[in-house]
Amino acid sequence: MLDESLLDAPEALARADRRDLLRGAAEAGARVRTAARHAAEAGIGGLAPEGRPRAVLVAGPGTAASGVADLIGALAGAAAPVVRINPTGVAPAPGALRWALPGWAGSVDLLLIATADGSEPGLALLAEQAYRRGCTVVAVAPTRSPLREAVDGVHGLVVPMAAAPHGEYDAETSAAGPGTLWALLTPLLALLDRVGLVTATPEDLQKVADRLDSTAERCGPAIATYSNPAKTLAAELADSLPLLWTEGDAAGPVGRRFAAVLSELAGRPALAAELPEALPSHGGLLAGDFAAGADPDDFFRDRVDEGETLRARVVLLRDRPTGGLSAYPAARELALGHDTPVSELEPEEGGALETMAELLAITDFAAVYLSLASAPQP
Repeated sequence: MLDESLLDAPEALARADRRDLLRGAAEAGARVRTAARHAAEAGIGGLAPEGRPRAVLVAGPGTAASGVADLIGALAGAAAPVVRINPTGVAPAPGALRWALPGWAGSVDLLLIATADGSEPGLALLAEQAYRRGCTVVAVAPTRSPLREAVDGVHGLVVPMAAAPHGEYDAETSAAGPGTLWALLTPLLALLDRVGLVTATPEDLQKVADRLDSTAERCGPAIATYSNPAKTLAAELADSLPLLWTEGDAAGPVGRRFAAVLSELAGRPALAAELPEALPSHGGLLAGDFAAGADPDDFFRDRVDEGETLRARVVLLRDRPTGGLSAYPAARELALGHDTPVSELEPEEGGALETMAELLAITDFAAVYLSLASAPQP
């Protein structure tokens, strides 16, 4: 059960936030600025590539690396295919994970490694394999890490991962933490801007940091729920099964990351799908056991040890205004036609990176608030 009173009690939120997740969300803009500076100091701004890579491969562990690959893929669009190399292994421990290049990877491809840990021997082996194949290798990893020592200047270029301004927050959740994504993503965006796959100039990255800061001000713990979009969304998602329906290139990866972070940080299930395909793929959930109109007083249901039943709630995420060829009207009509509540999230105007950053910030804050207000209090 969500304790909504906790949402409007900043001091109680601070006490409940033993993993410093709110601080991580608030510091995202600062992480972008530091990461951009590290990229410049590593010489990325002075690179003069001979042409675009045929494909971009992304490797790394956890939610952060998968988010980096998904976001880069959305931003690159048709400029080049972006492929995440999924890890294998018997456990998610750094020493057990292994990565392997696809058979077609070679000298015209770019390998990006993103890790907040840096102790994974499998990533060092991957960089060595890429070097032998002739792939260009660029990694973002913590300053003092075995991966940096193994790769930097030998098998490729390593950019130091931007640390949190006031010390790292809980390492157990840092892979899904709000600031970690931007610490890993920002230097890679600067690199991809140089090779012509995305538009992420230093000015663009500054605008991203400013948008993250302004969104953190709107979503901070001192702002009341009624005027705080992240707290409002967290309250609306209480005791619900969120169906995250997205429209627009930037919104798709944001929805998928939101589902992953809700699971990892808040322990909440969520399903993400892009419009218009979301309508047939999730439509059955609006009419089945998760439907808002499902009969809670069914005389024949089993009441033994009965808990709270999750009801579907549609969350519409978009990175462009409704108009033209949009599935939003049909999505809203389908949801409301099944008495399913709808939440809507749309960023303010701006470039692709800015609007993506705002959606990521609001959903990250919402996941943190849902986690804090749902956890048992001491």
